[in-house]
Amino acid sequence: MNIKLVLKLVGRVLLIEAAALAVPLGVALLYREDPMPFLTAIAVVALCGFGLSALPAQSRFFVREGFVAVGLIWIFTGLVGALPFLLSGWFATPMDAVFESCSGFTTTGSTILTDIEALPKGILFWRAFTHWLGGMGVLVLATAIVPKLGIRSHYLTQAETPGPVFSKLVPKQSQTSKILYSMYFVLTALEVLCLKLAGMPLYDSFIHSFSTAGTGGFSNRNASVGAYGSVTIEMIVTVFMLLFSINFAIYFLLITKKWREALASDELKFFLAVVFGATAVIAVTNLGTYAGIWESLRYTVFQVASIISTTGFGTADFVMWPQFSQLIVVLLMFCGACAGSTGGGMKCSRVLLLLRAIRREVHRITHPRSVEVVKLDGKLVSEATLHTLLVFLGAYVATIFAAALVISLDGQSFAVSFSAALTCVSNVGPGLEAIGPVGNFAGFSGLSKGVMSLCMIAGRLEIFPILVLLSPSTWRKT
Repeated sequence: MNIKLVLKLVGRVLLIEAAALAVPLGVALLYREDPMPFLTAIAVVALCGFGLSALPAQSRFFVREGFVAVGLIWIFTGLVGALPFLLSGWFATPMDAVFESCSGFTTTGSTILTDIEALPKGILFWRAFTHWLGGMGVLVLATAIVPKLGIRSHYLTQAETPGPVFSKLVPKQSQTSKILYSMYFVLTALEVLCLKLAGMPLYDSFIHSFSTAGTGGFSNRNASVGAYGSVTIEMIVTVFMLLFSINFAIYFLLITKKWREALASDELKFFLAVVFGATAVIAVTNLGTYAGIWESLRYTVFQVASIISTTGFGTADFVMWPQFSQLIVVLLMFCGACAGSTGGGMKCSRVLLLLRAIRREVHRITHPRSVEVVKLDGKLVSEATLHTLLVFLGAYVATIFAAALVISLDGQSFAVSFSAALTCVSNVGPGLEAIGPVGNFAGFSGLSKGVMSLCMIAGRLEIFPILVLLSPSTWRKT
């Protein structure tokens, strides 16, 4: 294990985070708020970053180092990102600040805050900005620097990029990162403009655009997007939540005029089918809750987009919906967005492959002599990929239940304990009952908050980097 090079990488990312803290510092100064939480945080993070970056290290870097580096970088990012929260005095304990920071960077959107609107604008801006930084991936942002270290950045992005199959848009990973962030920036700026034209204040437009882009869900209003009472704003946010839930490779194909290949995506078709199907079923089921089909559709389509994209914004309290509708919401939490998007969950491509693998197995049982393969986008899916899919599914479910067991020690109900674990691993945000769209996570113990923070990071990195980091065999000499 080349731990010195791993720590050197951690240092480089910390320097990027120190630079990013200058943005909310500017916001705090603009609104004449106390800049010390950010100035102190920048000094501490920059000092740590320079110290680690100066470590002498060999350039030997392989898959193991890649997974360990990704795990450590995300843990350190969450920890130092909590400094402005803790220094601001608005968070009661260090664990609360860490929870909020991890929730931000992993784009989960769960919060321990009970009165969001009371916080300074600079702190709220940093809170939403962490969504934007973590949405595309902090290492995707850093890959322009990584080649200077003489290592293969492929190992880093492979460990961080969501989805069953890793692929680059262009041969060079650094160029792929620039293309991804260019599209990410343009879509974010477009949403800011649309929300401002729809009547949302400019500051609020940035907050909600950052949160939508990262599919995180942090708002600067206690009632989230529902506070504006505007159908236009809700529809704009709905559209962009869905746009950021789609694999960014689709947009690259559209830009390069490969329309037929882009629109032929099996995952895109499956994602849209799930969105429209869930919306139709829930809207009909909710007719008894709302005054007519149009009102039911208004709140249903927003919440379906919010949950499947794992953004977590709220305009309605789905905890008050019928049990059937709530169960579909839970299934959407499992499913999540598309691979290669900023959304969380298992990813639609995995769910689709799992369903096709089940169909193949059933066909094998009924027709033992037949030969049937699993395909995605017309291409053969290897048995190794299907095996990895099943292993991931097992690890995903095991992580949720293990976390739920620990959380249940707080004396919470099964619905709260299970949905808290699920929403953190899937990076969704709200859960059921007390932690629904109008609730918060303030009532959990420090142990539960720590476990949920780790679950958020594990879910964002799709489990294995954290499992590799925690495995004793990782640290043995080979």
